[in-house]
Amino acid sequence: MAHPSESPPPSQSAGRRSSDKQREHQANERTYLAWLRTSISLIGFGFAIARFGFFLQQLFRTDSSAVSPFFSSRLIGISLVGFGVFSIILAACRYNLAFTQIDRGLYIRMRCAIWLLSAMVIALGLLCIPLLFKKKQQKAQQHTTKLRPVGT
Repeated sequence: MAHPSESPPPSQSAGRRSSDKQREHQANERTYLAWLRTSISLIGFGFAIARFGFFLQQLFRTDSSAVSPFFSSRLIGISLVGFGVFSIILAACRYNLAFTQIDRGLYIRMRCAIWLLSAMVIALGLLCIPLLFKKKQQKAQQHTTKLRPVGT
């Protein structure tokens, strides 16, 4: 029986290293797929926001020039779609970098991508807030114009 302080035979340690690498690569793939799902969600959400804004314009027959171009649902929707595409590119680059680092045994954690994506999602979320208030103001204005008697 081998002493606990002795290292395992070379064949066992090579097998252990191989299975550890396999687990790390599988974790890297799961992480990439999570980023991909998030990116697809951002693209779908952006598309829905842009289309919903167009739907509201048609429903209330509002002039699109009356809406501030900076806080329009179309701009925010397009931004989310662009951000989703950007995150797919970032995820693919990050996956390839981690794959190479795992193979070489020199994995270096990088948090800058997490902070960048978090900041962008926060910024786009904050840009959506004025849209919520603007729709209430527009409904109130349309309601008062419909109640005015003709000729005034």
